[in-house]
Amino acid sequence: QEQMVESGGGLVQPGGSLRLSCAGSGFRFDDYSIGWFRQAPGKTREAVVCISSDDRLAYYGDAVKDRFSIWVDAAKNSLGLHMKDHKANDTAVYYCAAAQSCHHLASGPTFWGQGTQVTVSP
Repeated sequence: QEQMVESGGGLVQPGGSLRLSCAGSGFRFDDYSIGWFRQAPGKTREAVVCISSDDRLAYYGDAVKDRFSIWVDAAKNSLGLHMKDHKANDTAVYYCAAAQSCHHLASGPTFWGQGTQVTVSP
């Protein structure tokens, strides 16, 4: 059975750093576009970063560019997200996901985890 499980969320101060991890099982990361999306209270899902299945390049959302970085270990079906210089509007539930394309990562992923809360607060 396909599954993705996130870990590593929590409370972080503005300007601080946090790392998220995700373990996948039941499917191959190499067969999908993979990455992270987030959803803040009262807002729609927002793609954070996606590694495309076409070119294996990472594409970052404008809100997190130069602050977040993704890593992937395809052999272990795991990925992570290193976040730094947190801002208040980074507060959201973060989900790792796999999709047919990066275009669908946030709007229609094939597999996704249960999410992990990240709260940015003094």
